[in-house]
Amino acid sequence: MSKNKLNRRKIYFRIIRYVKPYWRHLIGVLLTTIFFTVFSGLSIYLTIPLLETLFQTEIQAEDNSSAASELNLKPKEEKQSTGFLSSIKKELSSVMLPFIDRPSKRDSLFRICLVIVLAFLFKGVFGYAQSYLMAFVEQGFIRDLRNQTYSHLNKLSLKYFTNERIGNLISRITNDITMINTGISASFVTLVKEPMLLIVFLLLALVISWQLTILALIVMPFSLVIISWLGVKLYKQSYLLQAKMADLTSFLQEKIYGTKIVKAFNMEKRENENFFSLTNHFFKIILKITRIRNIASPVTEFLSIVAGVLIIWYGGIQVLESQTLKASEFLGFLFIIFQIMPPIKELSNVANRIQESTAAASRVFEIIDEPISVTNAPKSKTFLEFKNKIIFDNVSFYYERNHLEILSNVNFEVNRGEVVALVGPSGAGKTTLVDLIPRFYDVTDGSILIDGIDIREYELKSLRNHIGIVTQDSILFNETIKNNICYGFENPNENEIIEAAKAANAHEFITKFPRGYDTIIGERGLKISGGQRQRLSIARALLKNPPIMIFDEATSALDSESEILVQEAIERMMKNRTTFVIAHRLSTVRKANKIVVIDMGKIVQIGKHNELISDTNGLYHRLYTLQFMIDEEAE
Repeated sequence: MSKNKLNRRKIYFRIIRYVKPYWRHLIGVLLTTIFFTVFSGLSIYLTIPLLETLFQTEIQAEDNSSAASELNLKPKEEKQSTGFLSSIKKELSSVMLPFIDRPSKRDSLFRICLVIVLAFLFKGVFGYAQSYLMAFVEQGFIRDLRNQTYSHLNKLSLKYFTNERIGNLISRITNDITMINTGISASFVTLVKEPMLLIVFLLLALVISWQLTILALIVMPFSLVIISWLGVKLYKQSYLLQAKMADLTSFLQEKIYGTKIVKAFNMEKRENENFFSLTNHFFKIILKITRIRNIASPVTEFLSIVAGVLIIWYGGIQVLESQTLKASEFLGFLFIIFQIMPPIKELSNVANRIQESTAAASRVFEIIDEPISVTNAPKSKTFLEFKNKIIFDNVSFYYERNHLEILSNVNFEVNRGEVVALVGPSGAGKTTLVDLIPRFYDVTDGSILIDGIDIREYELKSLRNHIGIVTQDSILFNETIKNNICYGFENPNENEIIEAAKAANAHEFITKFPRGYDTIIGERGLKISGGQRQRLSIARALLKNPPIMIFDEATSALDSESEILVQEAIERMMKNRTTFVIAHRLSTVRKANKIVVIDMGKIVQIGKHNELISDTNGLYHRLYTLQFMIDEEAE
């Protein structure tokens, strides 16, 4: 067995394990399927006595003790059959004959019609029950797998998301998991119901004529070879299709988010062409998959029709010439064979559906199997209070090994209550450095210590509870203003929310909205201005009231008026807190207790403003001259 085939098998059985919690429902599916199958077979087999009743001039009850006792009327003289099939035929006769055999042809017809109605009624009831129970299993499976995938995503570090497109992840959680469901349906419905129907109808066909049944089965080997060959091709194309769907989702997510830039640069035509290219590629793949998927059914059907014609020819000879088969039995046999066709066609597509779901599952399991790099230590400590200092001890960081380091041998200390400004050119590693404090990433070398303990020894949730963050891109949700401010609080105090908003200079503009704190701010907060979004972010951090604060370019994208209001809120928040500031505003940098100058991932200068500005050859002086002079003149 090839390694690729073995992997697909492992993935398939891994999918099946997800339905274990629903074993009771699956037992219900099995039981209802059995009853559905029995009544399906009964409803078709009853056509034989119905035809006998309609086309015989007289109903003749046979001696039940006779070896030739049958469900139908007494046949023409024929050799007695023996063996297993004969015994089954006798059992059917002994059960059905006493009920439907009446002295009057009218009474017999009524009894047969009644049994047929009841058979179809129970077939429908059990078919409905089976469908409902299976839908419960399928939708429960989808829910559970989506929940697990999303939960695992939330456990991954930011390093994982730097290498993945958001649209691709969304596509895997939505489209791919939906595709996996086709394999579940195939495994627990098609692979159970259709074989059972096939067995029942084949058994009935064998009871009537084993010669005709064997003739009907000559199509099976040819069908299986074709299906197996098509399944391999379908797996490869299905995996590619899901990848292209992810590309489409990513493209739409990016371009809809950036629609203002697209319009501003008159790129509508170019983006249309890019999108058309993606959809055209998707179109070609889906056509290829459709071609592969749909060819199995007509080929199987054609082979079945060939077998059917042979059956009609051979059976007709037996009825017309040798008279070894009654006309009613032959017609009943044809009805049964035609009932065999749908299960065979369904089974011919099972392998293809399982291949498609396995391909989709492999993409979902790639997320679930992604190792969690930032975890709690086996005996983690609860971070209760920040008392003394934060130490960066020879800290280095890189996203991938053998790649250029983002940070290299960073060493400095921050005392409790100090304001530390991080200064340096774009791409120097400032944001990465502050992201290491709440363990969005873990250091690759060295350590960060809070009160003498490596932060990796602290319980992750308790560590982050003591850290507040306000970034340049205010991350808000399509919720009310109130819910955005109290995000992370289970039972927030309304007065505390208002006080946090006032401290962030946000209360005034909030109260001007008709619905006040209950105003929905739209996706990413686009219904309010950038300055208002930033002040809500600060209010959210203030409500958390953490001892450690991180401001990452919190005012860089604001107009002058908004910047002043936000800066006031920031300065108010920095009081009695240990603060890390990445900022371009001169006043914040000048007032810092310590300025750390970073270039290409390394600390090149460290000190206070007056000390650093006096070094005319230093990077800080150069940045001050180029970047901060304008602010100084404005002041």
